[in-house]
Amino acid sequence: MEEIAPGGRLRQPMIRLATIQFTPRLGERQANLDAIQRLLDPVEADIIVLPELCTSGYFFVTREELAPLAEAPGGVACVFFQRLSEAKRAIIVAGMPEVAEGRFYNSVFVFRPGLPEPLVYRKAHLFYKERFVFEPGDTAFPVIRDERLDLSIGIMLCYDWRFPEVSRVLALGGAELIACPSNLVTDAWRKVMPARAIENKVYVAVANRAGSETKNGERLDFKGGSAVYDPFGEAVVLAASSGDVVLVVEIDPRICSDKSFNEFNDIFADRRPELYGAICRKR
Repeated sequence: MEEIAPGGRLRQPMIRLATIQFTPRLGERQANLDAIQRLLDPVEADIIVLPELCTSGYFFVTREELAPLAEAPGGVACVFFQRLSEAKRAIIVAGMPEVAEGRFYNSVFVFRPGLPEPLVYRKAHLFYKERFVFEPGDTAFPVIRDERLDLSIGIMLCYDWRFPEVSRVLALGGAELIACPSNLVTDAWRKVMPARAIENKVYVAVANRAGSETKNGERLDFKGGSAVYDPFGEAVVLAASSGDVVLVVEIDPRICSDKSFNEFNDIFADRRPELYGAICRKR
């Protein structure tokens, strides 16, 4: 039996989600776009999530070396992804360096078919040496409502996972899927990402990069292990720690609409925000 969504629309029960593990070349935008094109050519999906800074690589320590690769909407990579979004009729979530009014941001661009301007989220929580290159994000945490798919998608970026407030704000905003482009170099996230899914009863898609980068004698090893976690914290699909791979799964966002887990308890209805004042104060 077909399910009717609010407003009388037929609700699409299953959505195809592609989570991409990819190894960018540092500083080589066109080579990275070419590699992404090859990876995505055979992919049929409603949503495609790519890693953080997938067009540029990660380990920049000066603004000067980043500047040629950063772009605003309408730039080289933006045109590439918008055309791909239109061709595949897919939402594409991609991490890229952004420039705006002479400032650089570690951003996520969300491209949607039929909408010429991407939504942009700027990373709120900067990790390690990112602070030497990027400005702290000044956007809110966005939840994108897509009526075509009857789905709400929340966006967070890598180190944002360390802050439970982020995923909770997204879930309270209606997110059924949280997309998290990443360049993860630690292992703690493997324990915590499933918790972010459970505590909010949402899907979480982690598109992590693989490979390594070296700068000034310092090497960063990226952990791979891209995954999609279901609303119960189980890994629906999981990549190895190395190599480029496309993970395609079907998700059912209807599971996320009911936040109860027994006949008496609901993870949102049981909240006591009047007692949570401390989380809004700095130490």
